[in-house]
Amino acid sequence: MRATRTAQALATCATALALAACGQSSASRHPTLAGLPLTSGARVVASVNSCDRGANPYCALQLVVVGSRYPSSTALLNSEEKHLHSLGWTATGGDTGAEMAADSPGHKLRLTYATASDDLRGLDLGWIQRSRPIARALSGVIFDRAPALSLMLETGSS
Repeated sequence: MRATRTAQALATCATALALAACGQSSASRHPTLAGLPLTSGARVVASVNSCDRGANPYCALQLVVVGSRYPSSTALLNSEEKHLHSLGWTATGGDTGAEMAADSPGHKLRLTYATASDDLRGLDLGWIQRSRPIARALSGVIFDRAPALSLMLETGSS
């Protein structure tokens, strides 16, 4: 009888722990710069960690990347896309028509990216949200006429 109660207690504890783990939101997992595969010649000029604790919580690393060796932001974007594909990332749809996105192998990370001008336009029209420092950095690289991208790295569903 005692063994049965102990087994039931252990089963109840195991179930409670499993349910508690299910309730953990991905918002507690911050993606890091180490998880970001950047194309050759690109460098990060601004980064901000941000979290949305709303109905679909998540944490993201928002970035502005410049590639001065590229003739245009579009060339930098195309190089980033090829680089991601070469590493096994799969293309998916972005949040807007101007954005692209890719999921890492195993779907642990999701990268949304666009040219700096496209994301700044999306911000202005209210299609997307970025932190104030990222918006200022996007504006700055456009005024500098630098080939630049806006990126947002999020933890995936796995």
